[in-house]
Amino acid sequence: MQPTRLPAHRTAGIVMAIVSALAFSSSGPLVKPLLEAGWSLSAALIVRMGLAGLILSPMLVRAIHRERSFLRRHAWSLVAFGLIPVAGCQLLFFSAMQRMPVAVALLIQYLAPVMLVGFVWLRTRRAPSHLVIGGSIVAVAGLIFVVDIAGARFDPLGTLFALGAAVCVCVYFVMSERTGGDLPPLALASGGLLVGAGFMGLLAVTGVMPFAAPQVTVAFRGIELPGLLPLLWVGGVGTTLGYALGVMAVPRIGSRVASFIGLSEVLFALAFAWLLIGETPAPVQFVGGALILVGVVLVRMDAAEADAISASAALTPLEVIPLEVSPLEQTPAKGEHGSR
Repeated sequence: MQPTRLPAHRTAGIVMAIVSALAFSSSGPLVKPLLEAGWSLSAALIVRMGLAGLILSPMLVRAIHRERSFLRRHAWSLVAFGLIPVAGCQLLFFSAMQRMPVAVALLIQYLAPVMLVGFVWLRTRRAPSHLVIGGSIVAVAGLIFVVDIAGARFDPLGTLFALGAAVCVCVYFVMSERTGGDLPPLALASGGLLVGAGFMGLLAVTGVMPFAAPQVTVAFRGIELPGLLPLLWVGGVGTTLGYALGVMAVPRIGSRVASFIGLSEVLFALAFAWLLIGETPAPVQFVGGALILVGVVLVRMDAAEADAISASAALTPLEVIPLEVSPLEQTPAKGEHGSR
């Protein structure tokens, strides 16, 4: 049974991770025109995270109902997930984007998979395989081509912000990998999104971040829409599916493979930018996309080999070696040749 169940389990996780990246990738091209029209970042993030958290809230309520001590036992996990992978990642990335080219900020943030490889290396003191190292190098090379950083200048503070966003992404994958059992993934996603929305609301109320949500219209390929409509899609569909499928995928395929598959978000974002706001990808970006896919395949091949070894070890029957019994231990059983 194990050989058939394990691949199906992993395949489902890979599909979830890809759809999660696809859902996340729609956020930038849809929110960008809204920000340019006058919405503040705090307002957009409050609606985005709050709506997604509310949609997933039945799973959080169910977890609380099943275990009365759920909030007491997992409060710190929910707060950490909301402040670091949810709110922290977005705040740090957008702060970096305001100080440096978006391409450079993207490149640094999406170094997260390589950072995860290094983290596992340090934690286990086991060097990654040649496939993982090769996949990491190829994927980073692909990112450089995709984001097209030619001529870009680095900003020290912006670089620190982008590195912070990359660390937040790593925390997202590590925390998601440890869900299951008494901490359901969807409950973690809902709680984290609601915490993130509340934190952004606190920053807006206290004046730390400006808040503006005017009634505006935005245009996509010449079609004008109410400004709130694309944001409702981002929160209700893109963010909801992104976090929900993401936290369910990571426990199935592992944080390392999931993080490399997450690189496809960059490719999907390019496609959405082309379809929605007319930003045509350059030929070199297609080359970069192909390299990213090659890198993901190499890392996935290493994981597949590890799965095969684990499954083979689990299914190999132990050889039963008969014990030799000495003549002194061959005591006749009662009722056979008399009793003592």
